[in-house]
Amino acid sequence: MRADRLVSLVLLLRQRGRLSAATLANELEVSTRTVLRDIEALSAAGVPVYAERGRHGGFALLPGLRTELTGLNHDEALALLVAGSRRGAQAFGLGSALASAMLKVVDALPESHRDTAAGAVERLLVDPETDLLARRQVAEEVPEAIVAEVRRAVFAGHKLRIHYAAAGQPAAWRTVDPIGLVTVREQGYLLASRAGADRTYRLSRVLAAEELAEPAERPDRVDPGRAWQDRSTRFRTGGDQVTVLVRVPAGRREDLVGTALAVLAEETDADGRLRLEVTFQDARHAEWALWQLAAHAEVLAPQWLRTALHDRATAIATRYAAPQGN
Repeated sequence: MRADRLVSLVLLLRQRGRLSAATLANELEVSTRTVLRDIEALSAAGVPVYAERGRHGGFALLPGLRTELTGLNHDEALALLVAGSRRGAQAFGLGSALASAMLKVVDALPESHRDTAAGAVERLLVDPETDLLARRQVAEEVPEAIVAEVRRAVFAGHKLRIHYAAAGQPAAWRTVDPIGLVTVREQGYLLASRAGADRTYRLSRVLAAEELAEPAERPDRVDPGRAWQDRSTRFRTGGDQVTVLVRVPAGRREDLVGTALAVLAEETDADGRLRLEVTFQDARHAEWALWQLAAHAEVLAPQWLRTALHDRATAIATRYAAPQGN
């Protein structure tokens, strides 16, 4: 509707300053002729919009014009911006309406918070297509105080000190440069760098967090989707990965695939069992995953994994073969 477009035009000029007719047409998804007609309509209605001539000219508003959307605080507006950043609006054909709504939300913020809130959304990624692990995980609870401290450091661009318990290691304090936050299948991750190297921290393993006053060493702009994709790729292809050929009943396929990094090949044997070639992060990961399937899985290769599972099963059988107390 034209009324909504006129509001969006005013908000674009308020938030970005002088814009050319071509830029406005691109943002509003209309022709430059339509933009010029809209500018004339706004001027006739008393909106203080004026044209600047010249190579770098365009349209602008006189300083001081402000629209109001009352009853919305900073965190509420930020939550709406984050929700609006998801792909659903485009999928349902609401892209233009979403863009208009987001302009109004940003404009509702106090001047001191408008830029920080808009920039904060660029550092949040909700449900990217790639997960670090090829399996669905159970949602983990993270204390709100920790999440809030991490979030403040990410948005403010300050260094962050975290007490972190990495898998299989004692908890230790470390100071990082936070880059962004990612949530995947109800799991939260902090994208950061430490001593110049990329790091990804699982929020559920952060035992304590402290925002520092020192500015973080990080790019001014960040694409969290690209950063997550790059780190996911390195995770899947790095380390001492092992490839395993295994047979499982069709009904246990998901149990196997859910613990593997990737499925390289799959076929069905004459007896209906599945033969899969899968990869694991390392030897320990492979042995643990196949042990969980017990007799439901048969490792065909490599031989060292067959031997490891045999030795483990033998040790368990020997332990429980002896009378209790011996």
